[in-house]
Amino acid sequence: MDIGWRLAFLLLLVGGLGQSAWPAVVALVLCWLLGDSICLVLLGLALLGWPWLGPWMPSWLSVAAVAITLALLPAQPPPALRWLPADLAYTFSILCLGLKTWARLNRRRPDTFIDSFERWARAQPGRPILVWTGPGSQSVTFRELDAQACRAAWAMRAELGGALGLHAREPTALLMLPSQTMAALALWLGLAKLGCPVAWINPHSRGAPLVHAVLSSGAQVLIVDPDLRENLEEVLPKLQAEDIRCFYLSYSSPTLGVGALGAALEAAPPDPVPAELRAEIKPQSPALFIYTSGTTGLPKPAILTYERVLHISSMLTLFGVTADDVVYSVLPLYHTMGLVLGVLSCLELGVTCVLAPKFSASCFWDDCRQHGVTVIQYVGEVLRYLCNTPQRPEDRTHTVRLAIGSGLRADVWETFQQRFGPIRIWEVYGSTEGNVGFVNYPGRCGAHGKTSCFLRMLSPYELVQFSMETEEPVRDNRGLCIPVRPGEAGLLLSQVLGRQPFLGYRGARELSERKLVRNVRRPNDVYYNSGDVLTVDREGFLYFRDRLGDTFRWKGENVSTREVEGVLAQVDFLQEVNVYGVSVPGCEGKVGMAAVQLAPGRTFDGQKMYQHVRTWLPAYAVPQFIRIQDALEITGTFKLVKSRLVREAFNVGVIADPLFVLDNQARAFRPLTPDIYRAVCEGTWRL
Repeated sequence: MDIGWRLAFLLLLVGGLGQSAWPAVVALVLCWLLGDSICLVLLGLALLGWPWLGPWMPSWLSVAAVAITLALLPAQPPPALRWLPADLAYTFSILCLGLKTWARLNRRRPDTFIDSFERWARAQPGRPILVWTGPGSQSVTFRELDAQACRAAWAMRAELGGALGLHAREPTALLMLPSQTMAALALWLGLAKLGCPVAWINPHSRGAPLVHAVLSSGAQVLIVDPDLRENLEEVLPKLQAEDIRCFYLSYSSPTLGVGALGAALEAAPPDPVPAELRAEIKPQSPALFIYTSGTTGLPKPAILTYERVLHISSMLTLFGVTADDVVYSVLPLYHTMGLVLGVLSCLELGVTCVLAPKFSASCFWDDCRQHGVTVIQYVGEVLRYLCNTPQRPEDRTHTVRLAIGSGLRADVWETFQQRFGPIRIWEVYGSTEGNVGFVNYPGRCGAHGKTSCFLRMLSPYELVQFSMETEEPVRDNRGLCIPVRPGEAGLLLSQVLGRQPFLGYRGARELSERKLVRNVRRPNDVYYNSGDVLTVDREGFLYFRDRLGDTFRWKGENVSTREVEGVLAQVDFLQEVNVYGVSVPGCEGKVGMAAVQLAPGRTFDGQKMYQHVRTWLPAYAVPQFIRIQDALEITGTFKLVKSRLVREAFNVGVIADPLFVLDNQARAFRPLTPDIYRAVCEGTWRL
C-alpha cells in the first residue's frame, strides 16, 4: 500500500473515532528515524515505567492506531525524507531572498544594483572592492571605482550629444579584452547610472558573428578595445551602414570614422550622477544582454532584467559568503557567472573581488595565497585543470573555504577535495536565459542540483521523454508530454509563470518562441525547453547527462558524448577529448568521432586506443574516427566547441590535422587515407 494511503487511513481512523493522531504520528517518525531495534527498547522502557506513565498514556483506540500504523509501515522511509530539514531550510532562505528582492524592486523607484553600489561607496569609500592581478596590477576602492563610473556617465552623456538622455534607453555594446577589465567595469557602471543596458560581446568575435552580435543587441553605440582594431575595421562598413557609432577606449583613434573616449573620460567630473537620470527603470527593464555560448550556431543576446540580475547577484548570501570574504574569479565578463554572479555579487555584498585576466592553473593557488582568497569561482573544467597540475607541498596551504560554480564531475570533485582540502563546493545548475535553476545545497558529490516538493511548487518543472531524431518531447495519445521515472534521463522543461517568466532573447520573437513547448502536462500550458537532459533520483538530486546536440544516435542506440569523453579521458596519452557525432553517406544517424589533444611528449598509440575503447565502451558508442589537434577549441566559459568539427567531419580533403579510422581487422586505429575515406563514403568500408 502506498505510504500516502497509509497515512490517510491512519488520520481517518483516529479522526473518525475522535481520538488524537499524535501518538501514531510520533510512532511513525520514531520508527523511521531511530529504527525498529531502538523503538523496541523504548517500548520496553515504557512498559517498565507504566506506573508513572499511565496517567499520560493515550486511550486504547490511539494505541490501536499506533499498532496499525507500525504494521503497515514500510521497512524504509521515503528516501527524500532524510533531507527534509535541509529542504525546509533552503526553501525558507529562497523565500526570504525573493521577498527581499521584491521589496527592493517594488518601491516607488526600484532599488537596483547600482543603488546598492552607491550605498557601499558612501558607507565604506576606502574599502578595496576590485583587485586586478594582470599586467599593471592594481587595487581599486569603492570611492575610486564610483568616481570612475561617474566620469564615464558624464562623458558618455556629453559625448553622445544627449542620445543617452532621460527618455532614451538604447543599449551600448562593449567589445573588450581582459586587459581592459577595470576600465570596462567602470564604463559599464557609468552607463548603469544613466539607466542604459549594456551588451557584453565576446572579444574573440570577428567578421559576420561580430556584426550579428552588435546588430542583434540593438546597440547604437559600440565601444571597442584599441587592441581589437583589426576586428573592428573588417566589419566597420557594415556597422556604419546601420548608423552604429563606434569608439575606441583610448586617447586617439587610428581608424577613420571611429571616435576615441579617453580624453572625454579623463576630463569629465567625478560628480555624483542624479538618480533621476534612471528614474524610468522598471524591474522588468533590460539591464544586461549576455550572449549564449554559441557552441552550436550564432550566439543570441539573452535578456537579463534588473529583477533577474538582482536575484542572481544576491545568491552569494545563500552560499554563506559575507563581506569579510575575498572572491577570486578567472571567468570572462561577457558570461553571467563572471559578471553577475562574480563581480556584481561582490559589489552587492561589499566583498573584495580579485580578478585575473585569464585562467592559469600554475598561477591559480599563488594568486589565492597572495590575496587571501576565501571563495573561488569555477565553471566547466577549471577544477579538473587544477587537479592535473603537478602536486606541490603547499597544495593545502591556502585560505579558500568555498568553491562556487557549475559543471563539476564527480571524479574531479573527489580528487579536488582530497588534494586541496575540505573546501565546501556549491554546484549550481542554470542557464543565462533559463527560468529555473538548481543548487546542490546538501553538497552531494557529483550532483548538479537538488530539488524538493517545496521547491517544485515554487518553480515547477518536468523531466520528459524525448526523441533523439527530432530532439523534441515525445507525446502520448492525448498530445501531452510523458514524464520519466526517477533515475531515467529526461529533457528538462520548466513552466513559464508570472513569477517564473521566460524573457527570451532580444530580436525577432520567433527566436524566443522556438524555446517554448506547449501542452506539456495539461492543455495550453507553456514550458521553457532547456535543451538539457537530466536525471533525478528518489532523493531529489539532479544529475546533468547531456545537452541535445551533444547526444547522437548510431545503430539504433543513443550515445552520450559526455560518457564517451569520460572513457577516452582515461587514456594516458590523451590530455583533452571532444566527442561528437558526424554523418556518413548512406548511413542512418551519426557515427562517433573524437577530436583529441595529446599529452605533452606523448604520441598516438592506435593499438592501445583500440583495446581501451573496445574494453570500456559498447560497440555502438566506440568512436570510428580520431582527429589529433594541437589544441581543442573552447569558448570563453570552457565549453568545447563542436559545430565546426561536426561540419568538417572526417573529410581528408579539408582537414589538415592527422586523422585515424578504427580498423577492426587490424585491431587498431590506423591513419585515414584518401582511399579509405572514399571507401567509407561509398559504403565499401564497414563501420
